Amino acid sequence: MNNKKLECDVVLVGGGIAGIITALELLDSGKKIIVVDRDIASRFGGLAKESFGGIFFVNSPQQRKAKINDTIDLAKKDWYSFAEFGEQDVWPKKWADHYIEDCTPRVQNWLTEKGITFFPVVHWVERGLFLPGNSVPRFHMVWGTGNDLIEVLISHLKNHHNFRNCTLFFEHKVTALVSQGATISGISGIDETNGSTFEISANQVVVASGGVAGNLARVRQNWDPEMGTPPQKMLNGSHRFALGDLHDITASIGANITHINKLWNYAAGIHHPEPDKDNHGLSIVPPRSALWLNAKGERIGPQPLISSFDTRYLVKRICEQEHGWSWQVMNYKIAAKELAISGSSYNDAIRDKKLLPFLLSVLTGNKNLVDYMIENCIDFVVAESVDELVEKMNVLNGDNLVNAKAVRGSIQAYDGMIERGEKYFNDDQLRRIAQLRQYRGDKMRVSKFQRILDRKAMPLIAIREFILTRKSLGGIQTNIQGQVLSTAGTPIKGLYACGEAAGFGGGGIHGKRSLEGTFLGACVLTARNVADSINQGN
Repeated sequence: MNNKKLECDVVLVGGGIAGIITALELLDSGKKIIVVDRDIASRFGGLAKESFGGIFFVNSPQQRKAKINDTIDLAKKDWYSFAEFGEQDVWPKKWADHYIEDCTPRVQNWLTEKGITFFPVVHWVERGLFLPGNSVPRFHMVWGTGNDLIEVLISHLKNHHNFRNCTLFFEHKVTALVSQGATISGISGIDETNGSTFEISANQVVVASGGVAGNLARVRQNWDPEMGTPPQKMLNGSHRFALGDLHDITASIGANITHINKLWNYAAGIHHPEPDKDNHGLSIVPPRSALWLNAKGERIGPQPLISSFDTRYLVKRICEQEHGWSWQVMNYKIAAKELAISGSSYNDAIRDKKLLPFLLSVLTGNKNLVDYMIENCIDFVVAESVDELVEKMNVLNGDNLVNAKAVRGSIQAYDGMIERGEKYFNDDQLRRIAQLRQYRGDKMRVSKFQRILDRKAMPLIAIREFILTRKSLGGIQTNIQGQVLSTAGTPIKGLYACGEAAGFGGGGIHGKRSLEGTFLGACVLTARNVADSINQGN
């Protein structure tokens, strides 16, 4: 095999959002760079390109215009509450403070200057259940979703006045870091298009290769015991090359890998109708007016499950169930009003910036999405009665686990409380729906106490849902400059990490939970910090 040998100032491992932004900032200083990515060229941009495109900001122009009173102090209290940091989490805390203090000027303003725009209504997610979460709405949607975010950044990269200094290699797998003494001086690997080897010498190496959540075996191996038992069946909602191999490579030269068992999984994963990898899944934004049932058809409780408050709790409760997966039961009217799929692919009106179709979907419901999923996703079951629904649920799963009496009893109890009227609500799900509808960003997307056995709202729909992997909350430990730290706590000369590979900063900026929107934002901030540090000669 031929051995390709190249030289540059900085070599970046990974072509996701963190890698692209680092490249942009380095080109501003005239650095000669090489970006090495394992995926194909058409997937340049990584998982961010498939994302919804929500980013967490504090005291943003959109918040101020909506008279949402947000402050850095309040955001820190919320972040620390959700993170549940330990005493040893020195760098995660420093990174959390840094992000909260600088996310609006160093992330939002920078993106806005690049031509990224944000939807005027700020979304309110991860409000907290037993612990305070987002006290106010902070989830800012990119108008155009993550797809436009990445397309704009790639356009800036390829049209950069110094782009001649940038070389992009796709389908190249990095297998080792090269060192001279105690200094990292490059990388080596395999060109997977032809099996040849390559070596790239550089003054600095930046690892921006993503996390470990695309490796289901590794997810199970590093499962957090606080989250119950890892389900036998899980779906993959991460990047197909988020395998953790670069974590192993950096660990082999003495880097400190922390919090690798902290993962950001989702509770409502379904099989992708058009899969391109094993166990490929999509994340449903779970309808708030649906009943969440376990594998036997029993309502999960005593605290009913409902999204928007604490994703980690949802995942934990489902993993504590005997079979580790669940059902949501609703009717067509609820599905059309509330069902959404996280990501750019199934939000075409927002992705393509078509305002009128988007507003119509909010007002009249997204029936096209519901119909498509009913037709193409194996996890959707439709029926005209509870008995028929349960029969089809059991046929789908190839067993008789679902109990018709349990399903009917849960539905009738829920519907009966709705019929008695709001002042008699003694069901926590209904109380939380009432709370959600107080905020205008949720009111139009949440049904007003919709009964499930409503003849005008039929047919009934059951959705089989699995735990879906998505992001790693832990990773390669870094200081605020993005320098990779050794197990002794000292910077490894010549080596940097950013984005998800760095646990989005410090090897674990989120602690146990994310306030959501902090993934893309932290990719931007960590990338800019790494580039600043290299440009300043640190």
